Amino acid sequence: MASHKYMLVGWAVLVGVPLACATPPPRKPGDVGLHADGVPMFEPCPEKALEIMRYLQLFVGEAAWIQLDANQSSAQSITLHDGPIESVLEEDIGTLEAPLRLYGRVWTGGEQPVIRYYEAQFLKGRDRIPICAVARLGFGQLRKRPESKPGTAILNSPRAGFYIVDAFR
Repeated sequence: MASHKYMLVGWAVLVGVPLACATPPPRKPGDVGLHADGVPMFEPCPEKALEIMRYLQLFVGEAAWIQLDANQSSAQSITLHDGPIESVLEEDIGTLEAPLRLYGRVWTGGEQPVIRYYEAQFLKGRDRIPICAVARLGFGQLRKRPESKPGTAILNSPRAGFYIVDAFR
């Protein structure tokens, strides 16, 4: 009889453990795998951000100018580091009025940094709102300077284009 109890308990543990492990913990925005060159992999835009962007009339492909680093806005060249970034929107986009704080993440592993934005906040300090956007410049203007050390990107411009996206590719 005792062995029957242990067998039932053992079976319940075996069945229960995989069920508990089958649900991964929720991922934070920017918590993605990296390609061999350090560039982040595909990341979907959260459904909540897509819903809010529709409400704010932020449509895929819309763009505006930003100061890449709120702490280096008047510099001629700037240094970005892997990790969090705070930028400033310089032009209105959708129903969002400049200036506006933008929060995201920088990866510096490739030839040019990858900058993804996940949140925006009005300067008057209201709650942050979820968004999906990237920083871009054409013609290789966002390329790192050759003297950039690992984990950093020295750029010739403190400004870039801010583009609304529906997924991070």
